[in-house]
Amino acid sequence: MLKNFVSYITYNIINLDSGSRLADAMNFFIYDTIKIFFLLSIIIFAISVIRSYFPPEKTKRILSHKKEFIGNILAALLGIVTPFCSCSAVPLFIGFVEAGVPLGVTFSFLISSPMVNEVAVVLLWGLFGWKVAAIYAGTGLLVAISGGFIIGRLKLERWIEEYVYKIHMGQEQEIIKQDFGDRLQYAKWNTLDILKKVWLFIILAIGIGGFIHGYVPEDFLSHYAGRGNPFAVPVAVLIGVPLYSNAAGVIPIVYALMEKGMSMGTVLAFMMAVTALSLPEMIILRKVLKVELLAVFVGIMTVTIIAVGYLFNAIL
Repeated sequence: MLKNFVSYITYNIINLDSGSRLADAMNFFIYDTIKIFFLLSIIIFAISVIRSYFPPEKTKRILSHKKEFIGNILAALLGIVTPFCSCSAVPLFIGFVEAGVPLGVTFSFLISSPMVNEVAVVLLWGLFGWKVAAIYAGTGLLVAISGGFIIGRLKLERWIEEYVYKIHMGQEQEIIKQDFGDRLQYAKWNTLDILKKVWLFIILAIGIGGFIHGYVPEDFLSHYAGRGNPFAVPVAVLIGVPLYSNAAGVIPIVYALMEKGMSMGTVLAFMMAVTALSLPEMIILRKVLKVELLAVFVGIMTVTIIAVGYLFNAIL
């Protein structure tokens, strides 16, 4: 029904020629814009209700003093249901360190939170099926757990900026109990707030996806990042690093790339690089991490993401 409506707009109202590159790009853009914003509104509202049960204070309390590896797993899982953007990385990092959360556990949370976005999981499920969504969530958790565990084992606390240990965030605020009506009001407010913040990025991402869908030849992608190119995964990661988006925002581009024949592992590597290894994220984290620790973090993330990409290209 939606496809017929979008086709009517593209070919009858806008009056574009069927089969032209511009018509294909415009049809993709209109269809994905309506579908993704509809899905986002429903999903963000539902997830906001769940998120209301996991405020930052409660998350810090759960993760404090957890045993190694078990703490990494728990932190990565909590990162899914308590997503924070990179702009929250600095105060979260300071709060976690001040609360006594081990460094490796903290990194598992900070990796998982932007990378394994619950909104993206549901969107991927709707667009590609549950298997793709499960692969995305599973690989993201694997990267978060392994990356945090490695950093924890290296004992790199000395490479945190000294001022972080001197900051006292204050006593943990009492968590205000909310009834279900309050949570619904919070979900409504949070949905509108998130949509106001991300709508432009979503539109731009869909526009890029539409351009790829309508104008980028299939042989271009197959040559530079196709299944036959052994360097497709590192190329995808390098392209993703300068970009900045949350997982939900990059999905329209992922959708277009997969339609053009890019392999699943390469697409996953690109998506992870954009969400968890972006240049803006590194600039923000530099405020609390010394260059040495930031370099270790980037190195571990890069190797892990590339390994995941090659692994899934081999088995899928």
